[in-house]
Amino acid sequence: MTQQVPSTEPELAGVRNFRDVGGLPTADGRRVRHGVLFRSGHLAHATEEDAAFLSSLGLHTIFDFRNAADQRLEGPDVELPGVRNVNLPLSDPADGAEFWKMVRDGDLDQLRSILADGKGANRMIASYRATIRQRTAEHSRVLHALAEDSVPVLMHCAAGKDRAGLSVAVTLLALGVERDAIFDDYLKSNATHRRYKVRRSSSSASAYSPEVMELLNPLFDARAEYLSAALETVEETWGGVDPYLETALGITPGVRERLRERLLD
Repeated sequence: MTQQVPSTEPELAGVRNFRDVGGLPTADGRRVRHGVLFRSGHLAHATEEDAAFLSSLGLHTIFDFRNAADQRLEGPDVELPGVRNVNLPLSDPADGAEFWKMVRDGDLDQLRSILADGKGANRMIASYRATIRQRTAEHSRVLHALAEDSVPVLMHCAAGKDRAGLSVAVTLLALGVERDAIFDDYLKSNATHRRYKVRRSSSSASAYSPEVMELLNPLFDARAEYLSAALETVEETWGGVDPYLETALGITPGVRERLRERLLD
């Protein structure tokens, strides 16, 4: 039975960047089914009301793409009865730990040294490219799970923007969703009510000064250039979406068709 979901986006108190990815158009005229593919930021701070709403979605699986460092910082996801939780880190627990410590604790000069002159955006672009090249086993596992039984599904990371954003984008590519629609969904993470709250160790005004926030913005923005870099990596490395799916992720035409049966109207 198709899960009924609200026509308006819910306001969750402790979960940011939640949305149903349903309704996006495919190149052959179909649409992603509502109530089967959701995305969000982490669930560690979900309230009882949030958890009740998430439970009402009839989820089969939650994919948590955070690493151990993320989980230490934010806490584990709330547990939802009858839902399978799969932790599938899409970045090494030690990768960038010192960098993110500097983001939280560094003074203005330190932040300038690691983020000014485009270094913040360049870091994000490099990260997106590396995730596509290096995390083929994880993305393969997600797509095979969806083709087999793992829907309705919720995918999330910390902010629900980068690791979850790429995993959702790969899923949408496999479904044949139009490129413009994939970008439109990705960029929705920039809405004020969805954005990850920047957390710095100091609560002083200088810790959140306009210059500090300008330096940090590339890390917390969803930018078309980031997703474009990921899709360019697919083209450059494998020669296109179809060979990427089949060669890198092991998604045969049969698996792809099962994905489409489960996730498209």
